Amino acid sequence: MNRLRIRHVTGYRYEGEVAASYNEARMLPVSSTDQFVLYSNLEIAPVSSNHSYLDYWGTRVSSFEVLTPHKELSLTANSLVEVRPRAHKPHIVGWEALADASAKATAFVEHSKQTRLTDPADDIIELAGEIASRYESPCEAALEICSAIGDQMQYVQGVTHVHSTAKDSWADKRGVCQDIAHIALGALRSVGIPARYVSGYLHPKPNAEIGETVAGESHAWVEWYCGDWRGFDPTNSIDIGDRHVTVGRGRDYNDVAPLRGVYAGPFGSSLFVTVEITRES
Repeated sequence: MNRLRIRHVTGYRYEGEVAASYNEARMLPVSSTDQFVLYSNLEIAPVSSNHSYLDYWGTRVSSFEVLTPHKELSLTANSLVEVRPRAHKPHIVGWEALADASAKATAFVEHSKQTRLTDPADDIIELAGEIASRYESPCEAALEICSAIGDQMQYVQGVTHVHSTAKDSWADKRGVCQDIAHIALGALRSVGIPARYVSGYLHPKPNAEIGETVAGESHAWVEWYCGDWRGFDPTNSIDIGDRHVTVGRGRDYNDVAPLRGVYAGPFGSSLFVTVEITRES
């Protein structure tokens, strides 16, 4: 078990003075069977009260407005989380039973449909179909599909943006974790496996010393359903373990964006982000 302290700072610097802004943040983890939140807090500058709630997908949301003139909006999320190793038990659900279950429950139907961001390229559909045809187990097929995508993608920052689609990044074979997760989701859904986007953090250093603070990033991976939800990190081709901290889940990035909002003021802003992760035990 890892105890991780996470400090995530993000916000916008505006081109001029903004009269007001209205925002939603999804930056704080929630407790689950695999992680226990010991502490979490969101600091907003300029100071603003905020309303917290769980959204439709179970993600913790902080909704707030800043009604005083400001040139910069800054959020600092501090969390202390105990993350337990995930047990990936074998699933015996076959393709026919999975299709039947997927058609009957809303949670699975919503994660079976493609979105604009996950809509797969033709060759991804062919790749996923060929892999799926070789397996009696959807779970084993999903694992190879995600691994194959991770092997063919090169992690490169700055070549895509938040609006890039799975088709865009797959054509270039370069992107970040968000892009690779979207490609994997499109591939899984194309063969009838319900799959969802997961946002959170990954401690980048497996053997970090206790008390050592390292630079991290927001991270994204996938979960698919095959009798139970099973997670996998296609960017790093690793199982979800005690270095992954979950913040939110949804159909794609748009459901779990860390910060989004609107403002009244001059056009133009720049986003800033820093993440620091410290292993405390």
